[in-house]
Amino acid sequence: MLLNLLVGLPVMLLCLVMEAFIVAQCLRYYVRYDTRAGETVEPRKGFLWDFLVLGLVMLLMMLGYFVQIGMWAGLFMLLGEFEEFATSAYYSGVTFATLGYGDIVLSTRWRLLGALEAGNGVLMLGISTGVMTAAVKEVIKHNMARPQRGMNG
Repeated sequence: MLLNLLVGLPVMLLCLVMEAFIVAQCLRYYVRYDTRAGETVEPRKGFLWDFLVLGLVMLLMMLGYFVQIGMWAGLFMLLGEFEEFATSAYYSGVTFATLGYGDIVLSTRWRLLGALEAGNGVLMLGISTGVMTAAVKEVIKHNMARPQRGMNG
């Protein structure tokens, strides 16, 4: 059990640091949605801008998931748990998303790593839910402040 923690916790820490960086980047762009250097500027106009802001946030979060899944899959490969990266990535993705199909499992020696990755995934999915909620809130706030100009405004 201790060996599992010594191997898994550094990967989990790396995932947390990477996710914090991604969240900081998302916050950096949508918090400044309508302000620069403390001055209010005209809100960006139109559906396309709203779509791009939300789409970029979702894309960055998904990219973060894929990288983290790949990191865990790489660890499983290094430990000799899987012969093919595709199988390792599949197991990692199912575990990260906490689906837990059970069609592929880790050996008894390393099975606690699956629980660590699942905990990592739950945390990351929760963080991204908060980030997306904040991003949607910003878009709604700016749409409410935007003068009504019909459907194209």
